[in-house]
Amino acid sequence: MSHADRKTDAPHLVFAIPGDIEIRSGGYGYDRRVIEELRKLGWRVDHVRLPDGFPAPSRNELETAARQFACLPDESLVLVDGLAFGAMPEIARQEAIRLKLIALVHHPLALETGISERQAQNLRKSEATALVSTRGIIVTSPETARTLISDFRVRPDAICVAIPGTEPASPARGGIDGEPPLILAVGSLTQRKDHATLVAALARLRDRPWHCRIVGSDSMDPVSASALRRQITDHGLDDRIAVTGALDDVDAEYDRADIFALASRYEGFGMVFAEAMSRGLPIVGCRGGAVPDVVPDSAGILLEPGDVIGFSEALATLLDDRQARRNYAAGSLVAGRKLPDWRAGTKVLADFLKGIR
Repeated sequence: MSHADRKTDAPHLVFAIPGDIEIRSGGYGYDRRVIEELRKLGWRVDHVRLPDGFPAPSRNELETAARQFACLPDESLVLVDGLAFGAMPEIARQEAIRLKLIALVHHPLALETGISERQAQNLRKSEATALVSTRGIIVTSPETARTLISDFRVRPDAICVAIPGTEPASPARGGIDGEPPLILAVGSLTQRKDHATLVAALARLRDRPWHCRIVGSDSMDPVSASALRRQITDHGLDDRIAVTGALDDVDAEYDRADIFALASRYEGFGMVFAEAMSRGLPIVGCRGGAVPDVVPDSAGILLEPGDVIGFSEALATLLDDRQARRNYAAGSLVAGRKLPDWRAGTKVLADFLKGIR
């Protein structure tokens, strides 16, 4: 069999993703890596860029998306990123018989922080309607699977849990001896990531030595990004908290950190927590969504979302008690080394896709 024949016989997937796939976020990072790993497994993957406006598309953007799906050949296997899928129920309904539609749900759209109750209700209805038109649903955590089963009445056998992979990494070297501990937060400057709680907690610890770096895109929610910078200035912490924006080399940030702290209110998985644990960083986080599935008690301290005092006290424990910091770091590294790699996670996803009829 020729190379061309082998390529033609390869399983084929259309992966429809809204906006710029190069955006630095956990969801887009997952999408990029799945495409890469599927191709390594011998799949032909065509990336279709849907309009940028999802999950709040304009009428013109929905019409554009409808035309994109209409152009796909009958019986195409189409994986649609949940940022778009939950907001296009009519397109899903129209194409459900002709195309093999699979939804990739990082987390339900209605659980995004910073939207009104009415918006949340509309998104919940929209996503529930769209999910009826799928032949399967891929999620990135057991928590998201539980949510879809309990709140969206999705059948358990329709769901595949494909956990994001984690790259093997050397333990973080931490800061230079004699320098204040460095606290790292990685996450876009959005309300859901709730860096405001981290800043408020650090303001209560201004009498202790520490520095903090907040790494993440400031273009996804400019209003929240501006509010965060004002909050830091109002607390007089500009010389202690650096907001870097998105960075290409986040590995270097993990390597120089002593503590990982992210007060995210909800995570569909929490890839940055897994990345921090792969480097043995002690964790301070919140029990929002899938975070407790990822971060065991041995790896750090988890609080309720929005608990400024509790978050501050947890940070104080790690700053004041060097042995506690070492113990959590050791537990974090052990847990991080048990996480699946990308090949294993993508193999689960690929096997599920092969079974779609």
